[in-house]
Amino acid sequence: MAEDRTQWWNEHAAGRPRPRFARRWPVAGAIFYLASAVPVGQRLDPLLVVLLVAYGLCYVTFPYFLLSHRRMRVRLPFAVLMLVLGWAVLFQGASIYMLLYATLAIAMSMPAGWVLVFDGAAVAGCGLLLLVHNDVRGTPSDIGTVVGITTTMFFMGRLAQTVRRLRRANEEIAALAVSAERERLARDLHDILGHSLTTIAVKAGLARRLIETASDEERAVTEIREVEALARSALTDVRATVSEYREVSLSAELVGARAALRAAEIDAELPSAVDNVRPELQSAFGYVLREAVTNVLRHSGASRVKVRLGRNWLEISDNGRGTEPAAAGNGLRGLAERLAQLGGTLQVRARPGEGFQLRAEVPAAKPVEVS
Repeated sequence: MAEDRTQWWNEHAAGRPRPRFARRWPVAGAIFYLASAVPVGQRLDPLLVVLLVAYGLCYVTFPYFLLSHRRMRVRLPFAVLMLVLGWAVLFQGASIYMLLYATLAIAMSMPAGWVLVFDGAAVAGCGLLLLVHNDVRGTPSDIGTVVGITTTMFFMGRLAQTVRRLRRANEEIAALAVSAERERLARDLHDILGHSLTTIAVKAGLARRLIETASDEERAVTEIREVEALARSALTDVRATVSEYREVSLSAELVGARAALRAAEIDAELPSAVDNVRPELQSAFGYVLREAVTNVLRHSGASRVKVRLGRNWLEISDNGRGTEPAAAGNGLRGLAERLAQLGGTLQVRARPGEGFQLRAEVPAAKPVEVS
């Protein structure tokens, strides 16, 4: 409620005038103004000419003062100045319709509360002037016309402001969509390349050692072939990720984890099947397993890894150093975001000297009650 009252008196027009409007309005406004402001057939009183020129300048420049992101300390004095000049022109023998230029500018640009105050006072003043001065150029029906036109332009101004706000909101949504897509690509590429490159490095190192020692050339050739296959697979995954067609399979990640841990000479206790995991969670858990195995290969110094699966949870533990990371890296942060989209959580527990544990869990779906 307090915010609504603030907007009632202090709302800002949504955006500055568009460049095309800013270029064309002075000419169009001058044409509209001169159509009725030029005193045809009347004696050109110098004071009236000065007032008409000043009033016209305010009319053709009001978008730059009332439609821009101006503070109320600028907008209010300008609105008062327009009304004062309009009344001054009226007292010099002009028609009541001359007030329309001020009331329309205020109705289209000012907050609703100030429109009621300024334009209401202007209309009420016209009615009072008709009562005390019979020589005023206008009738009560003219006042009704002024009220009707001003009210129409008030709602048209609000409609234009709504359109500008929607246009600005669409621009912000587009910028947020671009940012979200960049985050998705960064997260997916990290998950893909981090694991693939780590596995390639481990296998390449193993093949190098085998070649240097000439202990098992056949296995070295096998490892090099697997490195080649991993590189091709990573390239395919990158292309699919960019195209948003990539799906991670938990069973495939288990096979990849077994091969990567074996190449790093780490004992792995892995599940033989993933049938007990909910189907809608297998892709997310595949990402968790991939990131966890990558961290084991890179940082843990572990010699044994254990992976356990449940219907709605996945747990990976090792016997490495178990040091707590100073801050969550891109991988863990990306996993937390993925699980959050499913309503799940990521728990990380470091056990210094005993190892590291990573647990992903998604609450079980509530059964639907049949009445």
